[in-house]
Amino acid sequence: MKIESILNAESLEFFEKYLNNASPTGYEWEGQKIWMNYLKPYVDTFITDTYGTAVGVINPDAPYKVVIEGHSDEISWYVNYITDNGLIYVIRNGGSDHQIAPSKWVDIHTKKGIVKGIFGWPAIHTRDKSKEEPPKIENIFIDVGAKDKEEVEKLGVHVGCVITYPDTFHILNKDKFVCRAIDNRAGGFMIAQVARLLHENKKKLPFGLYITNSVQEEIGLRGAEMITQRIRPNAAIITDVCHDTTTPMIDQKKEGKTEIGAGPVISYAPAVQNKLRERILETAETKKIPFQRMAASRSTGTDTDAFAYSNGGVASALISLPLRYMHTTVETVHREDVANVIRLIYETLLTIKEGETFSYFD
Repeated sequence: MKIESILNAESLEFFEKYLNNASPTGYEWEGQKIWMNYLKPYVDTFITDTYGTAVGVINPDAPYKVVIEGHSDEISWYVNYITDNGLIYVIRNGGSDHQIAPSKWVDIHTKKGIVKGIFGWPAIHTRDKSKEEPPKIENIFIDVGAKDKEEVEKLGVHVGCVITYPDTFHILNKDKFVCRAIDNRAGGFMIAQVARLLHENKKKLPFGLYITNSVQEEIGLRGAEMITQRIRPNAAIITDVCHDTTTPMIDQKKEGKTEIGAGPVISYAPAVQNKLRERILETAETKKIPFQRMAASRSTGTDTDAFAYSNGGVASALISLPLRYMHTTVETVHREDVANVIRLIYETLLTIKEGETFSYFD
């Protein structure tokens, strides 16, 4: 398959729309509707749960079940405190980076609609150069242009409102995709393309395929924990992002070496079932799909861990998309890596037979 057939104009239009829509942790449902609407022609039915995870199902009556999964939520902020003079202090909803906040525009989500705000910061002229304070959660604040607390509240802003960045999708130097929330709406996009390609290529799978877009990964893999108990899969292939470690100020001796443009990243970790991982590696080699390797320690830090340790143990593996500048508003991935993650998941699925246990003792 050529990249142009995997990432066609229609799919990239969906990717841009899906990325630009805000889906903060705990508030993912509008993004899920966009995703489900795109996926609808390629699946037989959908499952949704109480907290918003969405699953497109192919062959829902098949007893053997395979999951391909990404997560739908993005990091964000909550309104935590409103001062008497109308400034807003925040707490995290996921791993939001305090250091990138100053001078950023924000969208505050209220029942009245979006309220625009800015993360203010004291001018360079007014700061003491000998003891400059860096941005931190205690000193970053949002200004919505209100003179006092009462005016803020009249706008519909209150403690608990969720806050996102409005930064939208761009293409950098023809083949780099840049946006906030590529972690991990790229995952939802890629598994949707797998479903599309299976449909377009008229591939009949000997098992049920559960294309799973989980919620609440950014605060502890919570959506995956919930939905895996409902699906009870036999195997799961998870896709998330990992760090490009070739940019400045990253220690490769600590983080390993992975980079954008060099292919999907296949993880080694206790939660990664070795036989399933080897199947993925063999598929990459057979189909000449470039790949990289990454070692985790105790956990992968992704929904792989939630699936692996559920239901008495589910054979699970992780295919990651290398990404620069994680948890910023300029997350950057390579077009070819996106296409190759899609190819690798697609081709691996075609090797799985009904009833496979991936047991070390067979």
